[in-house]
Parts: sequence; structure tokens; C-alpha cells
Amino acid sequence: MAKLKAVFVVGTRPDAIKSAPVVREFMKFPAMVETVLVSTGQHKEMLQQALDTFELKSDFDLAVMRHGQTLAEVTSRVLSGLDEVISEQKPDIVFAQGDTTTTFVAGLASFYKHIPFGHIEAGLRTDSILDPFPEEFNRRAVSLFAALHFPPTARAAENLRREGVADDKIFITGNTGIDAVKRISKGKSKEWLPEHKGRVVLLTTHRRENWGEPQERIAVAALEIVERFSDVFLVVPMHRNPDVRKLLERVLGGHDRIALIEPPDYHDFVQLMERSDLVLTDSGGVQEEAPTFGIPVLVLRETTERPEGVLAGTAKLVGTDKDRIVSETSTLLSSQVAYDAMARAVSPYGDGCASGRIRYITLKHFEVESPREEMWS
Repeated sequence: MAKLKAVFVVGTRPDAIKSAPVVREFMKFPAMVETVLVSTGQHKEMLQQALDTFELKSDFDLAVMRHGQTLAEVTSRVLSGLDEVISEQKPDIVFAQGDTTTTFVAGLASFYKHIPFGHIEAGLRTDSILDPFPEEFNRRAVSLFAALHFPPTARAAENLRREGVADDKIFITGNTGIDAVKRISKGKSKEWLPEHKGRVVLLTTHRRENWGEPQERIAVAALEIVERFSDVFLVVPMHRNPDVRKLLERVLGGHDRIALIEPPDYHDFVQLMERSDLVLTDSGGVQEEAPTFGIPVLVLRETTERPEGVLAGTAKLVGTDKDRIVSETSTLLSSQVAYDAMARAVSPYGDGCASGRIRYITLKHFEVESPREEMWS
């Protein structure tokens, strides 16, 4: 058949990070497939920062970002913009990653045009459609109309089967975030905190369900940990949301062993993770990335759609209760046995070859044969 056209849609920093290895993989085969990258601009600066790290430039930028916009406004702007791009480009398949509003709308726009949709990182689930909000709805909804589902783990694949997705549409690939972090970790190294000879704790907190009181508890717990352990330096990349930043600055600002920093580009963030001894996070991606470097993760959420890490021992779900955060963190900082048990656990999220599998499976779906080398190690 004629050369395929694949459209990739990204809207947030995690979208870009986890889609970038797949986009670059498809771009390695220009004789077989034309690759088009669309940015919705749901997170404008942070999205572009991530694309720059992987030396990617969007072919279309919908620029939907508006200060204070509602989810309904984001959804309608992205849908209208993607409808126009898809009508013009007439792709054979559309891809998006994960569970953002951009991903849901990319799937919906493809469905409206009867164009197959490939869902990267499919099948992640929690027990409640409201947690996390709106991400849990987004990923469940996408599974209703995706043509190709690329779950990262066997557990995610089983979630899809329980919901009635046919086996011949499900392809376990590993997580493309591991492809990304392994690629970036090979690059030029940034030296973080060279003057600090003690331990480094990395804190990231930004999720919508943690805004307000939960985030206050997290910040107060982090301050107590720094005060309790005199060798610990806390690094906090602050999310762009002004309310999140204001709270973090109020509780954690001005301390000589706490650095409130602007969000680093992805390359520098990976180097920061490697420099860290422990990660406290409510981020899904960081739960997957940090274990690649043998770094324990305490998950600051009540639920996680990534239970594989908890079961494997690379992560522990601690919620947002101040006392529990302090207790669990203190245990890891005080007990070498407890720390090593998590640090030496094997990451369940893949081998860094997910992008090649997605490319091979997709082209084969359209009866185009492409190389399989280095895909199943």
C-alpha cells in the first residue's frame, strides 16, 4: 500500500516525554510512514521544553492554553482544532499517550472521523472514575474507541480484557517513559548540588486532587523531614500553577536546605532524579522513572493506577497524611535495610524498547513489514 501517515498528538509535558521516543522511532522509517506531530499547547511552556529536549518540533500548534481556563474550555478548543487538522491531514492512524484531556479529545476527534486511534500507555486504572480527576475518566473513555491498545504491563492489559477489549487489539510493550529516561540519561550530565555532601530528597507535587489542604499537609511534612535530618537537602521543582507555587513558597520558602526551583527541562530533571536518594511524588511518570535508577519512591496519593511498582517494591503508597509521610520517609532515611529493600527491587515498567514494538506492531497492522531488531531483548 501507499506510505502511511501517522499523526501524533501531545498537549502536556508528560505527553511529550512519553510520545517523543515513539515519534522519533517512526521518523526513522520515512520511506514507510509520514510522521506528523501536533501540539495542542495544553501546557505551553512545559510542553515545548520537553519537545526541545528530544529535538522535536510540532508541525501544528493549536495554542489552546488560556489562563484560568476550565476543563470544558480546554476540551472544546482542542476538539475544534484537532477536527480541522485531521480533516486536512487525512491520517491513517492517530496516536496519543496516557490520560490527559488532550489524549481523550484526540481519541474522540479520531472516532468522529472513523480514523483508527492508537493509545500509548493504555489500560491503567484505579477503582474510582473520580480519582485521579479527570484522568481516570479520560483513559477509560479512550479505551472505548481505540483500535490499537499499547498497555505497558500485563496488569494493564488484563484491565482492558476485563472491560471487553479484544485480545487481538492489545499489545503489551513496556512503558515508553523508560525509553525516554534511558535515552536522556546517556546524554551530557548536569551536576546538581555539588557543594552538598549529604542526601537529597526530591519532592514533586502538582496533581489536581492534591490542591489545597492535601498539598499543605505534604509541604508541612517535607519541612519537618528537613528539620529532622540535618544532612538532607530538599529540592522542589514548582509546577506552573500559581496556587501551587504560592503554597509551596509560603511553607517551604527561605530555608537554607530547601531549593524551590523552576521546572527543569527533562534532561536536567532526569539528572536531578539520578542525584536524589529518595523521591516523594504524586506524579505518575516519576513513579516509573525513578526506579530505573534504583531510587525509592513514596507516592503522595490515596490511589495509584500504577500498582505494579507497589507490588514490585519500588514504590510505596503513603497518601497525604502529614504524620504518615514523615514516618515513612524517616524509616527510609534511618534504616539502611528498609532503604535497600526498595532500592534493589526490580522495576516492572519495561526495558526501554517499547517504542520499537509500537512502531513494528502498528506498521504490521497496516500490512507493512519493518525491522524487529532490539525490540525484544
